[in-house]
Amino acid sequence: MTQSLRGFELIKDVDVRLTVELGRTVMKLKDVLALGEESVVMLDRLTDELLDVMVNGKLIARGEVVANGERFGLRIVELVGRDAPTRGAEAA
Repeated sequence: MTQSLRGFELIKDVDVRLTVELGRTVMKLKDVLALGEESVVMLDRLTDELLDVMVNGKLIARGEVVANGERFGLRIVELVGRDAPTRGAEAA
């Protein structure tokens, strides 16, 4: 086993935050305060676009929602290279 693989084994059990982002929007505070139970918030994604999968805020993959019984799941469709920007950085 190489040195880098042994080092990787040491951190495999570290908890990370996995986030799946459906979309984003910018709203004025007054509009957020006016939201109610039947409110609809339009996001910046189309229905056929892939969702962003992030680990600790870093984009790592894109996927699509699947149903597994009565639960939602995520099917990874593509892995993103390490040079890919996060969505927030794309707008900058």
